[in-house]
Amino acid sequence: MASNPLQVIERLADVTSDHDLDAIVACFAEDYVNLTPAHPLRGFRGRDQVRRNWGQILAGVRDLEATVLDAAVNGSFVWSEWRMSGTRHDGAAHEMHGVIIFEVEDELIQAARLYLEPVERDSGNVEDAVHRAVTTAPEAGTRT
Repeated sequence: MASNPLQVIERLADVTSDHDLDAIVACFAEDYVNLTPAHPLRGFRGRDQVRRNWGQILAGVRDLEATVLDAAVNGSFVWSEWRMSGTRHDGAAHEMHGVIIFEVEDELIQAARLYLEPVERDSGNVEDAVHRAVTTAPEAGTRT
């Protein structure tokens, strides 16, 4: 078992790339708390949801590779930059990049705040993004 928080996160990346669902789930505390601040309705609590999520991800992206690009540790917190990539069943690329802030205690992930998003290669440049952010409101009932 790992002796520090960063080793727990590195183990998570390794077992994710190995597609070992049981080992992925074993990285998380039973009462794990997931927060997704940019998408608050996506938050959840519990290891059972971790299993459901990762089971679906591994089934949908059979060649998934997870890489921790960089990380910093502050006590029990690990700030980590991730890249996840592979190919979906329909042949489309699966590409996610972003930051995950983990809280690790007793060699288990207790909580995480995810800022991990699909890579958008055709959504325009920075000026397009700024314009959309300040001029376009999502329609009522639309998930963003």
